[in-house]
Amino acid sequence: MNLIYFFSFITIVVSVFFIYRYSPFKVKKKQHSDALFTEALNAMVKGDRIKAINLLRQVVKQDSDHIRAYLQLGNIIKDDNPLQAIKIHQSLTVRPNLPTDIKIDIHRALANDYYSVAQYKKAKEEAKQILKFEKRNLWAVEFLISLAEENKEWDDAASWTKQMHRITGKKQNEDVAKFEVYKGLDCLKNSQIEEAKSFFNKAVKLAPEFSLSYHYLGDVYAKTRDLVKAVENWENFAGLESENGKEVYTKIETALFDLGRYSEVENFYRKIIKMNPSNFEAILRLANVLEEKGEGVSAMNLLEDAISSK
Repeated sequence: MNLIYFFSFITIVVSVFFIYRYSPFKVKKKQHSDALFTEALNAMVKGDRIKAINLLRQVVKQDSDHIRAYLQLGNIIKDDNPLQAIKIHQSLTVRPNLPTDIKIDIHRALANDYYSVAQYKKAKEEAKQILKFEKRNLWAVEFLISLAEENKEWDDAASWTKQMHRITGKKQNEDVAKFEVYKGLDCLKNSQIEEAKSFFNKAVKLAPEFSLSYHYLGDVYAKTRDLVKAVENWENFAGLESENGKEVYTKIETALFDLGRYSEVENFYRKIIKMNPSNFEAILRLANVLEEKGEGVSAMNLLEDAISSK
């Protein structure tokens, strides 16, 4: 008899569950919460934050399983109340049986939350958590690169950049070389000249077309009065930089004058103008050199040609 009561009880429980689970009332309730969620998204697109927040609160009140609504609610209030956003998003991490894409979105939201309150270590851990779910998640890798750059963790930045290259299939050595330059600049601030030179040289080997390496390598050689190599590197920088090359023009002129090779200044500017005929700064400086040599007519003709060609 006890068994009969037991099985009857189980049957009732199961029946109640299925009636509740698939009842028209619950279906209607979910349809209503989904409609509210769509309306909230539209409000977000239109920039109506207050309306979106109110609608999302209605959604989660009606349907506590609406993870997307919780996510968006946390994202919206992050700017005004980042700690509350963290609480909302953190509470979602303990929800069972969530699909991978939802888990990724939760940890992405948390990474942004922690970043907004300068908790960079926690932000980094959240991004790394995403990579445990999806090894080739480009957003997480780019976030980690940006975080490392901001905190001047150049080795980490270079490592994550290499991983980004593996994901995208686009190997750009300049992206890695710049971190060697940054390490060199840090050394310069601490008067570590030889260490700085080593990093700049490494950057040149990694990416010969990356101009900044030559700029700062020239500066290092100038500090040690090796003006020949300083000029060589500054000229490389100027040749690669059509716009910013003018940053080193005065340095080159001064160094060549100190070396007793001022006559080479004319050749330098002619070479720059040949590479970029519209470089008016180089044209003006060449005209000045010609004027100093007593070639006023040539200087005037050079300027007239430059103006007429504009």
